[in-house]
Amino acid sequence: MRRVTRILHVVKRSLFVAACLLTAGAAVASPPTPRSAPVVMLDAGHGGSNLGAAGVTGLHEKQLALILATRVADRLRARGIAAQLTRTTDRTLTLRQRVAIADDLPADLFVSIHANASPTRTQHGYETYVLTARGLDVDGRALRSDTTTPRPGVPADVALILDDVERGASQWEAAELAARMQRALRDRRGPDGDRGVRQDAQHVLLGATMPAVLVEVGFIDHPLEGRQLAEPAVQSQLAEAITEAIADQLAD
Repeated sequence: MRRVTRILHVVKRSLFVAACLLTAGAAVASPPTPRSAPVVMLDAGHGGSNLGAAGVTGLHEKQLALILATRVADRLRARGIAAQLTRTTDRTLTLRQRVAIADDLPADLFVSIHANASPTRTQHGYETYVLTARGLDVDGRALRSDTTTPRPGVPADVALILDDVERGASQWEAAELAARMQRALRDRRGPDGDRGVRQDAQHVLLGATMPAVLVEVGFIDHPLEGRQLAEPAVQSQLAEAITEAIADQLAD
């Protein structure tokens, strides 16, 4: 997988040069100077008027997501990894705003943190989502005009092409990150709750030009798991698992 990722990086750079050369009348722009350290964008799901799922203890998904995102950010920074949050307070953000924040930075990884719920309140466990191929190819392209990555000196039409290339190439790394996320959660929460890596057209991931995943840490409305998710010790377990997955991904 790492070899594939390296190949994709070479392809992305080659396409960058080719696209610049093919732009009529435009000077060839140099790629932005790479940062010395990667930046992780942590997205605390919901917020403000959007409460998310209601927990059995009165804890709402928006509150749990912010608790976990804050704890993960603290742990990443303690490891020397730069971390930013789409929100640090209880405020409302649209799904497109969240991706735009990550693209504008631009971030190197995007992790959206959520808690699950089910109509019967009987389901439990954790799962991590990546985009479907259709979500990447169709919906991502439809959103690209609002989430263009800043590329100083690069013509606008070329920047759009590069965004599309990066969306495609980043899916390999997103799948790898999702698998790491599941393994880290499994180590701490046990194998019975492992619902696996899943594909879906999650709207909060649409338009991201970096590896992006959405993690559902558990079912907040489950009679047992919902109470566990409200416990600080369990929240620390979850934060450590997410941190470990991110750090391992960046280390490769």
